[in-house]
Amino acid sequence: MYIDNFSKAQGHWILANMGKKVLRPGGKELTKILLSKINITPQDDVVEFAPGMGFTASLAINSHPKSYVGVDADEEVVFMLRDKIKAENAEFIISKASETGLESESKDKVYGEAMLTMHSNSRKSEIIREAHRILKKGGLYAIHELGLTNVDDDTKLIIHKALTTSIHVHAQPLTINEWQDIVENEGFKIKEVITNEMLLLEPRRIIADEGLFRMLKIIFNVLRHKEARKRILKMREIFRKYQDKINAIAIIAEKK
Repeated sequence: MYIDNFSKAQGHWILANMGKKVLRPGGKELTKILLSKINITPQDDVVEFAPGMGFTASLAINSHPKSYVGVDADEEVVFMLRDKIKAENAEFIISKASETGLESESKDKVYGEAMLTMHSNSRKSEIIREAHRILKKGGLYAIHELGLTNVDDDTKLIIHKALTTSIHVHAQPLTINEWQDIVENEGFKIKEVITNEMLLLEPRRIIADEGLFRMLKIIFNVLRHKEARKRILKMREIFRKYQDKINAIAIIAEKK
């Protein structure tokens, strides 16, 4: 994803430009747990909402599902993924996650990571409702998102504003109970909830996610780009300030 103005770009694309591949709040660890819980098999038709840089898409496709569809509203992202990931059973389409155009009750597994957080609660519900529509009865829906813990309503609004200002995306993370409620309200039964620390820009998480060599490459790139460095340091400042109040959450749910 090309960036011509780092001062205005969305935070996740700045990190991607610096070489970061894993952009999920709970890191590679929580992503792999999520995939293990939904257990993609060669009999499954799978959909991913907002595949981003394609890290999880590659893992899912390596499980050899019957079919995989990555849905993203960003045309540039879809073209990049089509060029990057080539598999006979996989395709990437340009569409909104809230209105995919896919056939009703046609999929076995649907998942999305770090994308519902970036929407208002009403839009979150629309996207979850679409997952419910395209899933077969008994199909699994999984999310991996930014969570809140130990917060009152005032603190929640402060964190929402701080995150939105720093990453330049309208961020509205929820508490565990709120995430469960919004999923259940669209016709799902919660099967499991897993949490992890949100350490996206901490050295130990970067090493775990990217490896030592790539972390050094990311640091080198950040040092070379003043505007990118300024934005990333601001994001890390906000993450650290609210470290005890933000986390990562994964939910596995079944269509009733």
